[in-house]
Amino acid sequence: MVMSGRERMLMALNNKRPDRLPCQVHGWMSYYLDRYLGGMDWYQANERFGLDYAIYVSPEYTYRDRDRANWLVERQDLGLDSDGNRRWEERIVTPSGTLHHAGAVNDITGWETEFLIKDKRDFEIWNKHYPVPVAADFARIQEHKDKVGDRGIIRSHPFSPGQGSPWQSFCTLVDTEKAIMLAIDEPDWLHWALDEILQKTLRVTELWKGTPADMVEIGGGAGSNTVISPRMFREFCVPYDQKETEALHEAELKVVYHLCGGLMQMLDLVVENGSDGLETMTPPSMGGDCNLREASRRVGEKLFFIGGFDQNAGFERGTPENARQQVFDCFEATKDHAGYIIAPSDHFFHGDPACLQAFADACKECVY
Repeated sequence: MVMSGRERMLMALNNKRPDRLPCQVHGWMSYYLDRYLGGMDWYQANERFGLDYAIYVSPEYTYRDRDRANWLVERQDLGLDSDGNRRWEERIVTPSGTLHHAGAVNDITGWETEFLIKDKRDFEIWNKHYPVPVAADFARIQEHKDKVGDRGIIRSHPFSPGQGSPWQSFCTLVDTEKAIMLAIDEPDWLHWALDEILQKTLRVTELWKGTPADMVEIGGGAGSNTVISPRMFREFCVPYDQKETEALHEAELKVVYHLCGGLMQMLDLVVENGSDGLETMTPPSMGGDCNLREASRRVGEKLFFIGGFDQNAGFERGTPENARQQVFDCFEATKDHAGYIIAPSDHFFHGDPACLQAFADACKECVY
């Protein structure tokens, strides 16, 4: 029986065998859409190649006026640097003091050059005044779910000041290297800070009940075993991830844990934190360490996987033949345990659209 894209992806999220290999991209980058696809939007790009749809939409939030008044963001455009990057800085004024950070952006991406939190005092200011929503509106999620229809699923991101979990959020605020040093030198203080971040996320997750989304992404690359040890992950990630995952399950969402780096030493820990799935299954050629076949053998009965495709070799510097072969290799590595959605293991910005078409067409040939 031929399934719809939605049926196919939901089957994979339940760690079962669909009709054939589901396929998506890890989000469409505006740079690629504009320069290679004539300014298409996500829907048009998915339709062009015949991919299963994974549309990322999160709730829209309402804040108290007094909370906004206590967190005044003053942003300044600093112009272009010698490389053509547009620089910016932000000054955040609160009743307890001022925070500052800075960054830059170009046509491809943005980044921070100065982190927001410099010391414990800064974190205390942030913790006291960072606005937390009091209501969540799902109208935009429902609008996109209606538009997607039977072609795929809706993914959301949790409310968090970083990518999705307390450890990742803390690293986003203070810098990963500094976070690791705090974990070694001042673990009690760090546990307090992580719990403060978690409590904000849990308060907002209470508002998520009834969301039309299908799945939410937590975790982040700062938890990869190419960044921290399994011992550190167990202490500073697992206890907080477990509570967050439990709350998201109460909102009837599937939870995928995002580790865009090394993950082979974290497989059992991701199972322990209660997640339903794991991404991005980054291969060694992309700087990760994922062995899809071994990961599938070890935890394939407990976790679905998303990712595993080397977009540099397959899309950015690839050929249609390479893209096709990668699809078949990923399918063979995972088919015994099934719950797998193939996707690029990260964003891509260049590449012949013929390679994407070969990727999508090959997936249709991978029948369970």
